[in-house]
Amino acid sequence: MPSVGLSSKLLLFPYWLTLAIRNKLYDKGVLKSERFDIPIISVGNISVGGTGKTPHTEMIVEALKGQFRVAVISRGYKRKTKGFHLVKPTDDFTLCGDEPLQIKKKFPEVIVAVCKDRGAAIKKVMKDFGVNLVVLDDAFQYRKIVPSCNILLVNFNRTITGENLLPIGNLRDLPSQVKRADIVVVTKCPDFSIFDGNSDEERGLEAIGEQEVLWRQNLSLRDNQPLFFSTAVFLTAIPVFPGICNVRYMYSKFVVAFTGIADDTLFKSQLVAEHTVGEVIKFADHKNFSRSDIKKVESMAQRQKEAAVVTTEKDSMRLKNNKYISQNLKQRLFALPVGCRIITETKKKEFFEQILKRPSTISQ
Repeated sequence: MPSVGLSSKLLLFPYWLTLAIRNKLYDKGVLKSERFDIPIISVGNISVGGTGKTPHTEMIVEALKGQFRVAVISRGYKRKTKGFHLVKPTDDFTLCGDEPLQIKKKFPEVIVAVCKDRGAAIKKVMKDFGVNLVVLDDAFQYRKIVPSCNILLVNFNRTITGENLLPIGNLRDLPSQVKRADIVVVTKCPDFSIFDGNSDEERGLEAIGEQEVLWRQNLSLRDNQPLFFSTAVFLTAIPVFPGICNVRYMYSKFVVAFTGIADDTLFKSQLVAEHTVGEVIKFADHKNFSRSDIKKVESMAQRQKEAAVVTTEKDSMRLKNNKYISQNLKQRLFALPVGCRIITETKKKEFFEQILKRPSTISQ
């Protein structure tokens, strides 16, 4: 459990007090929250990055887009545009942010929009596009809206219990706010349903039952807060520049890599499991790759001339229009997509039943 000295506690106190007062004002109704007559599913976290918000948003969209006219709304982190922006597959990430662009490219038929005022964005997509279900990406702290289902993600390898607030720790909100979650998902778990290399539903449910006891205690969950577990699913690597890709690198067992995401642990583990991995360069989360950044990657690629160069799917959104990437690197550059799934088919069915229960009966 992290511990801090007196000076650090004094440094954290103003932030802690601000969060405590803000949450109390919303709890008491002094600060107003808006409700909507359609399902509003919020996906978010309390810690900074690394919980898998985008893969879980995509999982929900994939499952529900056939039943509803779905829209995904995000603030569009680090975008250079203002106000409401309707994301197009041809956008540069500077117009909308890397994650909304990734979602739009993956689901071109789904409405994806970015807007600081999420309530105004919901009204607009309902009016203009007939949207009847909205997924709010990264909105657990956005209390101006009361979602019909508030999903909180917690990393299996980095629990929030005992962690400190920013800037000393990784928490962006108070751990006590777990109480507002309608559903909690522990993400990036080992697959508890796999035994001896094969899937076993019954034994998987038994293992989940054991984990649930531990995590309910760890997070101080109430009985009426459903708890689920998910695991990362890596797909086949794809060329970042498909029209230029040199196909011989698609089958290379030797790779070098670079990332600009909060937590690249699973990404690197997946590469090691399937390839011989040379160098790996880690940049800051949401890194807008500069000339010097690309030069570092180019130098790494030159040192390892036979290796494919691999990055994450999210990072690839910030590379497609990068003017500093050489033709040679474009031929060797691949992105490794990652998804997620709820562990066991039984729990997956229950998860989607739970998120469509309305109105919320837990956080009110």
